Amino acid sequence: MSAMADQVRKLFKEGDDIRDAGLTTPEEIERFDDIVYGADPTWQSLDVYRRKDAEGKQPVIVSIHGGGWVYGDKERYQWYCMDLALRGFAVVNFTYRLAPEYQFPASMEDTCAVFNWVLAHGEEYGFDLEHVFAVGDSAGAHMLGLFCGLCTDPAYAAAMDLDVPKDFVPTAIALNCGAYTIKITGDPTDFTGALMGDFLPEGGSARELELINVMAHVTDTFPPAYIMTCDGDFLHDGAGPLSSLLRELGVMHELHIFGGLGEQLGHVFHCNMKSEDARRCNDDECRFFKRFL
Repeated sequence: MSAMADQVRKLFKEGDDIRDAGLTTPEEIERFDDIVYGADPTWQSLDVYRRKDAEGKQPVIVSIHGGGWVYGDKERYQWYCMDLALRGFAVVNFTYRLAPEYQFPASMEDTCAVFNWVLAHGEEYGFDLEHVFAVGDSAGAHMLGLFCGLCTDPAYAAAMDLDVPKDFVPTAIALNCGAYTIKITGDPTDFTGALMGDFLPEGGSARELELINVMAHVTDTFPPAYIMTCDGDFLHDGAGPLSSLLRELGVMHELHIFGGLGEQLGHVFHCNMKSEDARRCNDDECRFFKRFL
C-alpha cells in the first residue's frame, strides 16, 4: 500500500468518525443488514433501508460510496443512505472490494453484481424496478459514471467484459463531487493521480487511463444526471466539462454548485447528516429523481 493510500485511510476515518458521532438509526427506518451479494461476505455485502410506513413497491436508489478507491464501506455510509430512504426510496448501500487489496476492475465487478442483485430481488424487498436510481460521490461518482458507460456504450462494455445488467440503464443518477477524467501528473500534491498506483494493476498505463476515463464513455444514451460540486470541493473543476459534454450530446442534466450557508463547503459535504447544507442538497437530488416517477 502506498503512503498516500495509508494516509487516506487514516485521515478520512478520523474525519468521518467526528462527523458521524452520535448518529442512530431513524425510528421511521426498517433495515435489512449484511446481505451477501457475492462470494466474499466480508467485502461483498449490502444493506437495504426502507421507511416502515412505505406501502407497495418503492423506487430504488443504489449508493456507491467514495473514499479514493481505497477507503470506505457501507457502515460508514449508512447514515447518509438512511436519510435518503426517509424521502421515500428503498436505498441499497453496499461495500465493495477496495484497492490495493483488490485492484481495478474489482470494484466495477462488484458494482455490476449489486445492480444485478437489485434486479433479481425486486419482489423480496419491494423494489420498483421501473425506477432504479443511483448516487455516487468522489470515487463513487467516478465508478457510477463508468457503470453508466457500461450500460450505454456497447464498445466500452465489450472492452471491459463484465457482467453488466442486460438491457438496463439507471432511470437517473446523481454524481457528487466526482472525478471524471484522471491524469497522472507526478505532482505529489495530486491526490487522485497518486492513488492510481494502488488502484490500477499497471500503475496507470495509457490503456488503463482510457478505460477509467468517464468522459470517454459518455454517449447520447447516458442517463439523466444531477451533477453536484461545491465551493470547497477539490474535484470542483471536473463538473463543468462533464456538464458541457452532456449538453453537447443532448443528455438531460442539471449542474449545481453549492455554497455554504455560513462557511465554505467541503468535498462530499452532503454526507454530513448534521448539516443543513447537506439537507438542502439531498432534498434537491431527490426532487430531481422524483421528476422521473
